[in-house]
Amino acid sequence: MYGGRITSEEKSTLSTYIGLIVVTGLAAGGIYFFVLAQKETKEVIGFDPNRPIPSDASLKRRLKPEQYNVVREGGTQMPFQNEFWNNDRPGIYVDVITGEPLFTSVDKYDAGLGMPTFSKPISKDLLVASLDTSHEMQRTEVRAKRSNAHLGHVFLDPQSPSGERYTLNSAAFHFIPIERMKQEQYEAYLPLLEKK
Repeated sequence: MYGGRITSEEKSTLSTYIGLIVVTGLAAGGIYFFVLAQKETKEVIGFDPNRPIPSDASLKRRLKPEQYNVVREGGTQMPFQNEFWNNDRPGIYVDVITGEPLFTSVDKYDAGLGMPTFSKPISKDLLVASLDTSHEMQRTEVRAKRSNAHLGHVFLDPQSPSGERYTLNSAAFHFIPIERMKQEQYEAYLPLLEKK
């Protein structure tokens, strides 16, 4: 290669180097995006009040479409066709966005509505209630204060031990059964499950 033509041997060597550079670049890019995807979809364990609220774009990737529809678009699930309406296992119900514990199985009861129904939250300070006049009704919407997730509605109910009935969407929650609470870093909430 002294100012003359490139020989076929030199072309072959040059092609090999370019090919190796392209393959290395593609492999590095693939590994980077694989690690990024794993980090993005990694399930959050426990509740950390200092953990930032994920963006809506991140939630759209992380949550199932029905979950996103409920918590971010104010959707409502079908009665008797949702995950926790008849769940009677002991445990806690945590916000699907932040993992914050909001309700316990101790306060869950069957109101015959086909939706998870609770007499009270762990603390009313964890929720925000506001007037909802959609669907030509007047109801009180309930949202998680930290994540602003739509959970469902609260109604006055003389049948409830507290006089209130929180009728909620299963899709707004993850359920942590009592036997997994310690493993998933919710051990501090175990005393809430002791029968009163």
